[in-house]
Amino acid sequence: MQVVAVILLALTWAAAMWAGFVYVFPVVFPVTLVAASAAALGHSYLHAWRALVPPQAKGPSPVPPPPSARAGHAPARDPAYRHYLLGQVWRDWWAISRGVAPKLAATGRTALNAVTRTLLGGIWGFFTFPLWVAVCAGIVLAAVPAALLGVLMTLLYGVVAAVGLTGWLACVLVLAGVERAFMAYGRILQTCPHPFCYEKIALPVYECPSCGEPHRRLSPNALGAVRHVCRCGARLPTTIPLGRFRLTAYCPHCNGRLPERIGRVRVEPLPFVGGPAAGKTTFMFLAIRALHARAGGAGGRVAFVERRHAQAYAGAMREFERGGRLAKTGPELPLATMVDVDLPGAGHRILYLFDPAGEHFTGATLVESLRYLDHGEALLFVVDPFALPQVRRTLTEDERDLVAQAVASSEEDPADTLQRVLNDLRSRPDRGRQRRVAVVVTKTDLLARTVVGRHLADPGSSEAVRTWLDRLGLGNTIRTLDQLAGEVRYFGSGLLTEPATVAELLGWVTGLPVSGEITAAGPRSEPPGAAPLRSPWEPHGRDPALVPAGYQAGRWAVLAGLSLLTLAALATAVASLVPMLG
Repeated sequence: MQVVAVILLALTWAAAMWAGFVYVFPVVFPVTLVAASAAALGHSYLHAWRALVPPQAKGPSPVPPPPSARAGHAPARDPAYRHYLLGQVWRDWWAISRGVAPKLAATGRTALNAVTRTLLGGIWGFFTFPLWVAVCAGIVLAAVPAALLGVLMTLLYGVVAAVGLTGWLACVLVLAGVERAFMAYGRILQTCPHPFCYEKIALPVYECPSCGEPHRRLSPNALGAVRHVCRCGARLPTTIPLGRFRLTAYCPHCNGRLPERIGRVRVEPLPFVGGPAAGKTTFMFLAIRALHARAGGAGGRVAFVERRHAQAYAGAMREFERGGRLAKTGPELPLATMVDVDLPGAGHRILYLFDPAGEHFTGATLVESLRYLDHGEALLFVVDPFALPQVRRTLTEDERDLVAQAVASSEEDPADTLQRVLNDLRSRPDRGRQRRVAVVVTKTDLLARTVVGRHLADPGSSEAVRTWLDRLGLGNTIRTLDQLAGEVRYFGSGLLTEPATVAELLGWVTGLPVSGEITAAGPRSEPPGAAPLRSPWEPHGRDPALVPAGYQAGRWAVLAGLSLLTLAALATAVASLVPMLG
């Protein structure tokens, strides 16, 4: 009987195995495989959703803020977020991958242990073995579509990054090209007006209007094509046409503040060259007054960039009205008198009027410190007629007393002054070539009261002034200037010189055509020194506790692609399951 029982039990077990592998396995295995795969896909998608959807920077895939660039810090890049597709996109991918794979493996092990305990934990395990194999095989082989999903997700990230970076690169090239064309068309020159610097500037340092962080590379680059996102969340324009000139700018060499609209309009350096007491400062203020009056007649505007220069101008005007003398210019290197000129139909300029003390031109070493001479295309040479040796020799005793009582005279021969400047200019790559040179003979109202000055019949005539200087021994200087400059004009100036002619001369030498009538009140009006020259940039952006909008848009694009990928995978699994069950 025992043998019969054993044989019957063996036959029953064999029949159960046969039925299990023939009827149960073909049904349970694909169902388990599809269910496990769907669970893996769902878990992966849920983890991706949790990593990509939250806007908080401190989320499952944290977005660290860029390091500060304030004093005491030396970051490798600007305090702005890198483009999403150049860094954070792969950190997101890694955050999803490292969270999904271990979780799926742990869940699979737990499921296998639970199935094994349930189906093989008792005597019935001898008969449920086919069911156990089907379930375990479905769970184990679900790793294949899960791995395939991981590969497809990686490919999806690569496709999104490739497409996005292609668009980003196109924007960078187009925007950079547009800005270069704008700068070249407008012949935009950017230089520093501050003493001991005077450097040429390729790209200023821009200050974030929201947090004050300095941005040294605010241009289309890896930090963004159209906008850079500061660490505070403010979005800053990357090019001048997009509004970068509306930000506060600083020199990258000396950190000195630059005038408003830097980069938007051309900076025109205009050095005033002349010996001590030659009348450079007086002529400069007379020229500004005349240009302001001419701009007022044309419906334009002339404004000082610095309040201190507006105050100095107002004080000079009061001194002229009283008939007094201006104070002597200090010995320090000059900060350019910055004048923003806007003439409708004529053009815009930021004039850098450099008016150093005449002593800076009395020695070759001193001239070398005037590094702003390296950048200009124009020169204004101020000649004190009473410093010319020939004029001094022809003055009578009464005329010498008259000149001594009226004005201070230079002891420096103008020819020597100009020669030192020209020697320094020849060190430039262009050998100091100038587009325009204006030679201004000052103090002509006093000069006209001398015998030698009466030969200067028309101080406003360039040819008359040139001929007069030639007669007084400056022929070599005149011929040197003809070789140096594309065009040279000569002009006589005094306190009572017609403002219209002074304005025309300053406009010509700076390349700024002037037109319009001088209004009666124009010469007495004061240019507004503190008036805003452009609308400040209004920062917009997200809270720094949130990821930048560009990051969020990139994450949503990835999540949208992942959603389509997940739906396609589930549809494929269901479609393949139906024939199996049928």
